[in-house]
Amino acid sequence: MTVTLDDESGSPLITAAHLAELTDLTAFLYARLGLGSAVELSVTLVDEEEMERLHLEWMDLPGPTDVMSFPMDELRPGSPEQPVAEGTLGDIVLCPAVAQSQAETAGHSLSDELCLLTTHGMLHLLGHDHHEPAERTEMFGLQKALLEEFLGREAPVPTETDPAE
Repeated sequence: MTVTLDDESGSPLITAAHLAELTDLTAFLYARLGLGSAVELSVTLVDEEEMERLHLEWMDLPGPTDVMSFPMDELRPGSPEQPVAEGTLGDIVLCPAVAQSQAETAGHSLSDELCLLTTHGMLHLLGHDHHEPAERTEMFGLQKALLEEFLGREAPVPTETDPAE
C-alpha cells in the first residue's frame, strides 16, 4: 500500500491516534476495494483557508468544505482475486475544522467523521458518485457497509450535503 498521509492543517484537533486510525482505514479500504500495494494514494488534512481555496478553484463554490477528491488514473475497484496492480488513485483532502463541526452536529466523534469522509473520498476516487438517486443509494450503501465492517459497529450518519457538490 503506497499511501501518503500529511497533516498540513496545523489543527490541535488532530492527534496521532487520528492519523493512525486513518492509516488503518486506508489499509482496510485497499483490501476491501481490491487495490494492490503499488496503488498510490495521498490523504492531506488542510486548514479552512486552504480548503476554501481548493473548493473555489475546483468547484467554483465559496467557503470550505469537508472533503474533496481528485482522481488521477481513473482506477476502478478490483477484487481480492484480481486486485488493481498499480496506478495512482489520486488525492483526498480533508478539513478537520469542518469535520469537527459536522461531527458535533451529527452527534458523533471527530474520529468517526474523519473515517466517514475518508471512505467517501475513496469511493469518489474509484468512480462512485451521488448525483442521481440510484447512484446515491449505491454509494452510501457501500460506504455504510465498509464503515460498519471497519468500525465493528453502526456507521456514523453522513452529513446531508447538496448533491451537486
